[in-house]
Amino acid sequence: MQNIAQPWLAYTLTKSPLLLSLIGALQFTPMLIFALFAGVIVDRFPKKNIIFLTQLASLIITLILVLLVWSGQIKYWHLLILATALGIVNTLDMPARQSFVIELVGREDLMNAIALNSMTFNLARIIGPAVAGLVMSFWGIGTCFLVNSISFAAVIISLFFIKPNYIQNAYKAKVNIAEQIKGGVRYILKNKTLSYAVLVLAIVGTFAPNFNVLIPVFSAEILNSGEMGFGLLMSFMGVGSFLGAMYIAISSKTGPNKLLVSAAPVVVGALLIITGYTHLFFVTGVLIGITGFFLIAFLSSVNSTLQINSSNEYRGRVMSIYTLVFAGSTPFGNLYAGWFADHFNPRIGFAACGSVIILLMIPVYLKKMKKSVRR
Repeated sequence: MQNIAQPWLAYTLTKSPLLLSLIGALQFTPMLIFALFAGVIVDRFPKKNIIFLTQLASLIITLILVLLVWSGQIKYWHLLILATALGIVNTLDMPARQSFVIELVGREDLMNAIALNSMTFNLARIIGPAVAGLVMSFWGIGTCFLVNSISFAAVIISLFFIKPNYIQNAYKAKVNIAEQIKGGVRYILKNKTLSYAVLVLAIVGTFAPNFNVLIPVFSAEILNSGEMGFGLLMSFMGVGSFLGAMYIAISSKTGPNKLLVSAAPVVVGALLIITGYTHLFFVTGVLIGITGFFLIAFLSSVNSTLQINSSNEYRGRVMSIYTLVFAGSTPFGNLYAGWFADHFNPRIGFAACGSVIILLMIPVYLKKMKKSVRR
């Protein structure tokens, strides 16, 4: 609900796709700067404790946003500051939650657990946007932020009932942070499976998930459907994402799908281009849903690939690099999409994102083909 209300509020205050994209950019910039440091912290301290603190901080930040909106004092610069603060918290929260999964279920059921976690997340993405559209129409944007704030309290309470199987780390805590970061990067570079997954993730993670910038503008300027239409389009995205996660959950026993990891980027790129040139609301929704299917199936497969092929010693740092590459690249993607939507129109914004994914994947495929020929 917050992911719907925040960009709509930013666009309402500014009427600028570029300023809207700056909100998303600042929310993810901390991940770009601090993600590697976060990985060291996640590997050093109990993940449950870290998650408790990040959820508490998120509750406070969102509650401040509620009070500002309800008091009528909300300004664009408030959104910039609060989005940045939430980004700092998420920089630590995301790798902690990602690497916490194995402590709940063990290695054997890890891929299935990742997919089920993704299903839960995307089920919320189906319900949340539709509910957010209704709530914004009848009770105002502030109510969406309030519900989100309450949700963090629910997570904090649930953490008291979770008893994970703590995994002892093999590395020495005495090693300085810089060496630990270098060790994590070297670990990924030496492992071909991990390095390929991170490379492809960097391309897709930068230019595909810019829906928070493009869809509100597309909804307002092209489809003329307002906040309700925006919420419904994001629900289409949620439905497709949920089905993509369900597909991965069903097929999880066979391990990560290497073909999906390689082919999904081009499929997602093509779908983004086609979506930009639709003019019917339902067709746009269906295409966004199909894009969500392939995007989440791809992300779940990459996540599983990284965790299954990582040792316990390095998992926190590997997942911090996952966060860095996927979420940390979002500022560039948001500004890229926002610039095209602002200087041209949202149709060109979609097309520009899809085209660059396909173009960047060509040398990746060529390099992979050369290696196969040599073998």
